[in-house]
Amino acid sequence: MIEPIRWNNGQLEIIDQTELPVTCKTLALHTASEVWEAIHSLRVRGAPAIGICAAYGVVTGFKERMPHTPATAQAAIEEIASYLAGSRPTAVNLFWALDRMRRVAREADGDAPEALEARLLEEAHAVFEEERGRCKAIGEHGAALLPDGAAMLTHCNTGPLATGAYGTALAAAFRAHELGRAIRVYADETRPLLQGARLTTWELQQAGIPCTLICDGAAAHVLRQGVIDVVIVGADRIAANGDAANKIGTYHLALAAAAHGVPFYVAAPISTIDIETPCGDGILIEERDGAEITHGFGRQTAPDGVDVYNPAFDVTPARLIEGIITERGILRPPCESAIAELFSETQEAAR
Repeated sequence: MIEPIRWNNGQLEIIDQTELPVTCKTLALHTASEVWEAIHSLRVRGAPAIGICAAYGVVTGFKERMPHTPATAQAAIEEIASYLAGSRPTAVNLFWALDRMRRVAREADGDAPEALEARLLEEAHAVFEEERGRCKAIGEHGAALLPDGAAMLTHCNTGPLATGAYGTALAAAFRAHELGRAIRVYADETRPLLQGARLTTWELQQAGIPCTLICDGAAAHVLRQGVIDVVIVGADRIAANGDAANKIGTYHLALAAAAHGVPFYVAAPISTIDIETPCGDGILIEERDGAEITHGFGRQTAPDGVDVYNPAFDVTPARLIEGIITERGILRPPCESAIAELFSETQEAAR
């Protein structure tokens, strides 16, 4: 399995996803600003992977500053976490991971900086290991949707590169493949940055899973042809009612799936569910530089001065979602009730 994020010899290392699929290049991140830039520029991307990277980013920033007193250490943690929170606004795992690091710092208030650093690193390791476990469980539940001979359509990238571990939507394919089932994955190219073309197909080829790359605009046609059994995508944030924010283009894929009677699933860990956001209207959608469209990968493809609207995500309404595949099982409609029950059980178990 690909190892896109690791803590090695006291430093954070990532695979630079902007270089794939031509070059598999590892970057060492030594400062909080380098971690911020890596998240913002999509060198690391995918909600779970962003959360893992942010957790290690707090440790990296702390080591960079080397505070000398408990008071300055606490202030440093808050400043670093607030800074990293500004790297991308939509992926809820970013804020979830940073809140965990803040909580550890508060609980260690008064500890010497060296002891606090050790506790922060322990928590970052825990975030990573928990994501590994969640992804494996998501894969187990998702594989039930992929019998022998099944064809799955997906959008953007949801494998190890996006999660730091086993994947979310692609975890279903990986697990089905491990079980010996003959499956095929159709991958949207995912404009404008082509995460499906550059990353998803690369991961599937590494795993030996047959895959077919299609243009985003071909998805409805492929669904109409009847060759797709199920659509499974990831999510960067899921609202309390089940509305799911994912890479731009997901919403029209869900509409096309519904039009052709193909079940549409979202795969994500419970940490991606934002119970504080009632519905998708409350999810902040990141808007990125228009040059990603007009000058994609360094080549001008639009006239100078054209107006550009470049949202990075869209929101798929819960009514179009057949189920949300989590580490605790598949949440079935009505999603709002299923999510409320899940969080109620989780809170009860924590008491």
